[in-house]
Amino acid sequence: MGVGLLLDMVESGLGDRVALGDRASGLTHADVVATARGGASVITGYEPSEVIYLGRNGPGYPQVFFAAAFAGVPFVPVNYRLGDEVLGELIDDFDHPLIVVEERYRDRIATREPVIGLDEFLHTSRESETLPPIDVPDEAPAVLLHTSGTTSKPKVVPLRHENLQAYVFATVDFAGAGEDEAALITVPPYHVAAVGATLTNFYGGRRVVHLPDFDAREWLELVARESISSATVVPTMLARIVDALDGDLAETPALRLISYGGARLPLPVLERAMQAFPDAGFCNAYGLTETSSTLALLGPDDHAQAVASDDPLIRRRLESVGRPVPGMEIEIRDADGRPVGPGDVGSLFVRGAQVSGSYLGKGSVLDAQGWFPTNDQAWVDDEGYLFIAGRADDTIIRGGENIGPAEIEDVLLTHPAVRETAVIGLPDEEWGQRLVAVIVADPQAGISEEEVRSHVRARLRGSRTPDEVIWVDELPQTATGKVLRRQLVAQFERAQEKS
Repeated sequence: MGVGLLLDMVESGLGDRVALGDRASGLTHADVVATARGGASVITGYEPSEVIYLGRNGPGYPQVFFAAAFAGVPFVPVNYRLGDEVLGELIDDFDHPLIVVEERYRDRIATREPVIGLDEFLHTSRESETLPPIDVPDEAPAVLLHTSGTTSKPKVVPLRHENLQAYVFATVDFAGAGEDEAALITVPPYHVAAVGATLTNFYGGRRVVHLPDFDAREWLELVARESISSATVVPTMLARIVDALDGDLAETPALRLISYGGARLPLPVLERAMQAFPDAGFCNAYGLTETSSTLALLGPDDHAQAVASDDPLIRRRLESVGRPVPGMEIEIRDADGRPVGPGDVGSLFVRGAQVSGSYLGKGSVLDAQGWFPTNDQAWVDDEGYLFIAGRADDTIIRGGENIGPAEIEDVLLTHPAVRETAVIGLPDEEWGQRLVAVIVADPQAGISEEEVRSHVRARLRGSRTPDEVIWVDELPQTATGKVLRRQLVAQFERAQEKS
């Protein structure tokens, strides 16, 4: 029964524990499951094809998610940051969905039917009778998520009940959290990390606190006030938290674990974060929408060992995403599809029960042996640690040499005047592509283009030195901090054509 089975187990074994909100007045696991069962009755009354959730991450999000799971109807959290036209097109892709909307966004879908406000849905769910259990096939889609669309139009990934159940069983122990543990969730509801964190924390028995609108200082205050023991952030959030501390140590005595992922975290930012939170362990979670969240982990012990080691090969593991979680296999292949050995960069393929490996309207993209092509370039070291070299589409080819932007970006970020950066390739008649560093600079610190170039040239070989520097106020990013490189390339290609 997939997600429903997880909820039944939690209701039976953890019913009295607080699941959502503050310890004194929050909802227990039994409260949440009871509301979800009533919510399933509400949903089935509409006979929808899907349940679309338009709202922020908060206590209502998991209750709507679980209600849809009990009803056997796919749950579709959508991006509330989208423009009205794009949002409308996204909703139109579904047959006859029920839309559950947070009140602040109701005007954006005023002409849609059927629509029910989030508060009304939760109230009605608590008052509704529970239907007899619905037999939901394990292979039925539990959640439909849109990919980030950093390289093309977003695709819709069906995460089946069996995928999510496999992910939870492989990554967390039932009731494994102590009663004093609390998790702070700040990732947006339409990201796979929110789905994964919702399920694993609920199944593990960990109280969850939400911060719907991220603010670095509010995050620090909430961690201290609610005695948060673990927190999940995306790299841009962690960078802003460290900036807010401004060299001070964080006063968060209960915080034992900071998990980050969703995009690449530059090594200089990670090192500053580990200094700011000396009593917390760090965990790098690498995953994809298509893999039901995390497929590889670099855990706290790995981080601590790397920092303490004088061996450069061990220290370099801070740049890795760790090793596969239980039940997941990885394989690196060359351009001809042949597996390669440690140290060789190639295309990353993954396999496991948590992998969806399909898209709506396209079907399965798994090969004959069940391997999923991630479109990431990667390599492994002799101990099996996985290093992501970048998206295949990000590679810059300058004078016949393949250049990954990540190593240049890491060097740029060691300069105190560089806050954020993205290195892209633009067309060049002589070199094919030229290296362009797009930089968000600290307004209080002066830095010139030649200083940028000299900084890189002193640390990397000459072919890695940017040919051009472009200054911007901000970089276009997804909600998880992935830079929209194609948008940058298109913007500056147009400017180049006009000049």
